[in-house]
Amino acid sequence: MQSLRHEPPLRRPSRDPAPSRTAYKFQRLWLTPLFRSLLRTGLPAFALAFGALWLISDVERTEALAEKLVEIRSSIEQRPEFQVKLMAIVGGSDELVEDIRDVLPIDFPVSSFDLDVDQMHQVITGLDAVATADISVQPGGILQVTLVERTPAVVWQTRDVLELLDAEGHRVAPIEARVAHSELPLIAGEGGDKAVPEALEMIAVLEPFSRRLVGLQRMGARRWDVVFTNDLRVLLPEDAPLATLQRVLAVNEAHDLFARDIVSVDMRLPDRPTVRLRDHAVGELFRIRELSMNGTAE
Repeated sequence: MQSLRHEPPLRRPSRDPAPSRTAYKFQRLWLTPLFRSLLRTGLPAFALAFGALWLISDVERTEALAEKLVEIRSSIEQRPEFQVKLMAIVGGSDELVEDIRDVLPIDFPVSSFDLDVDQMHQVITGLDAVATADISVQPGGILQVTLVERTPAVVWQTRDVLELLDAEGHRVAPIEARVAHSELPLIAGEGGDKAVPEALEMIAVLEPFSRRLVGLQRMGARRWDVVFTNDLRVLLPEDAPLATLQRVLAVNEAHDLFARDIVSVDMRLPDRPTVRLRDHAVGELFRIRELSMNGTAE
């Protein structure tokens, strides 16, 4: 006879959630920073080093690999999109362009990978007439050189040569004759190139006398003489020459000083200015004084 009592089905024992001994030890090791570093970086580095040693241990294999790398690089460098076919120079005079082409004798076409742009930039900016230069490879295989050329501001005369200088005193180019640049003011004397900004300030003040102004002469590489036609000179001090020159011009405006028969106005001691007369003017002055004294005696 079947029993009416219901018995539940047998259940399988649940899995123990505790890790095994091996898993527990690995988890403990993983919590160690040194162990994690070894697995993450040390093991890959070892594998790479072992592979590299295996490759270079065979000389033939190493040479074949090097030749293959050279072949791959050469095939990339010689691709048409990397070929430079011509050079375009922008921003320079015709003479400067010719000078640059002379100092950069590039045999086109050439791969852009074979161009040493830094060395080219150094050569171009080494030219006196170049202020700045920018070199870039443009689409279409054009090596473009963009220049900023120095602008001549004065003619500098020394014992040996005539040179053009810019407003900062940098050499621009030598010249053969003063008349070739008669529109530029003249400065002379050793050390004049180091005081061009100061000279230009005084030349600007002397603009009303530009027709009579011959130039500025640097004396002893420390001070200026202003030279006018008829050998008239204004000797300026070493300190504050511009302010002293303005004082002389103010006196000239009030008393027409430069129209008088004088050789020089010596302002080297600003508190004791000295005016030197020409020889015949000195003789005439003595004659007038003599006549005046004789008239007084009578």
